[in-house]
Amino acid sequence: MSTALAVAAFVAGAVVSLLTSLVLVARLERVGERLGLSEALLGMVAALAADAPEVTAAVTAVAHHQQRVGAGVILGSNVFNLAALLGLGAVVAGRVGLHRGVVLLGGGVAVWIAAVSLITVAGALPAGWGLALAAGVLVVYLILLGTEGKRLDRLPIPGRWATWLRSAISEEELELEEAIRPARGRWTDVAASVIALTVVVAASVTMERAASDLGVRWAVPELVVGGFVLAAVTSLPNAVAAVYLAARGRGAATFSTALNSNTLNVVAGLLVPGVVLGLGRPSGQAILITIWYALLTVAVLAVAYRHHGLGRFTGALILGAYAGFTGSVVAVGYSISAAGITAAVLGAASAALMAAGLIKRGQTASSG
Repeated sequence: MSTALAVAAFVAGAVVSLLTSLVLVARLERVGERLGLSEALLGMVAALAADAPEVTAAVTAVAHHQQRVGAGVILGSNVFNLAALLGLGAVVAGRVGLHRGVVLLGGGVAVWIAAVSLITVAGALPAGWGLALAAGVLVVYLILLGTEGKRLDRLPIPGRWATWLRSAISEEELELEEAIRPARGRWTDVAASVIALTVVVAASVTMERAASDLGVRWAVPELVVGGFVLAAVTSLPNAVAAVYLAARGRGAATFSTALNSNTLNVVAGLLVPGVVLGLGRPSGQAILITIWYALLTVAVLAVAYRHHGLGRFTGALILGAYAGFTGSVVAVGYSISAAGITAAVLGAASAALMAAGLIKRGQTASSG
């Protein structure tokens, strides 16, 4: 494949994959509405459909023994989601108000998945065990969302816990209610979903192969190809949707969307392929991206909980942290002199920025 052809294949694959994934999201939401899924489960369906490009690209890379690219796509995409969906969304909206119950419920799952991914990528936990731990929590979470907490009284848990869980699930439903209002689907939506999924997979495979080929030709490190280029490109539909919702005062829906998307990314795009195809030997570069993803997740959740949401000031800090992430990926990927020190400094600076957002009073942060 010539360079010109590879560039054309990458651009065409990216455009077709991203546009078709939007069709896939819309059609699957209609099918879910037809099946009577709750608003929260519809949000999960939408997140899974929007994740199709990055999951497919990651699986393709791992299948071609490019574990660094595969892990980079998923984990880098998760960092991008936090920056684009939550950071940029808060900047556009000015203020994204959140219920603390939603932050704790969705955030608890998000932190668990991030911790499992970090331990697994570091090689301290086999991929199979990592998948079991992550999928187990995800299944319980999906059951809670699907039943809307109506059967919690049958479980051997304290009544106060059951009441709190029902309240948190109800609050998440309210935040998603205005953002997700699909029409009831028909058989044509099922057919369109199958066709769209097939196109997304084919286009994403083409995009990943072209990007990897260009990376080799232009001596671009796999860490940069996966963790920055493919991660950002494949996540653009989520970013566009987040800005759209935030501009119309529905930014709260992007919170659950971002966390659910990241959770599904790890399970479907990292751990499942890791069990089937292998994750390869632990890589310091993959661990670097995973640390960024885990720590930024915790920082964003801490700020969101403290201030009952995210303000424009906090959103700007999240975007600044993503700039630090990008700088560290480039420094380590290109083995720039003192790359380790550079990454550490950028990480420390980002941590300091997020700590400032955590300490800053809620009223000031909101008006940022």
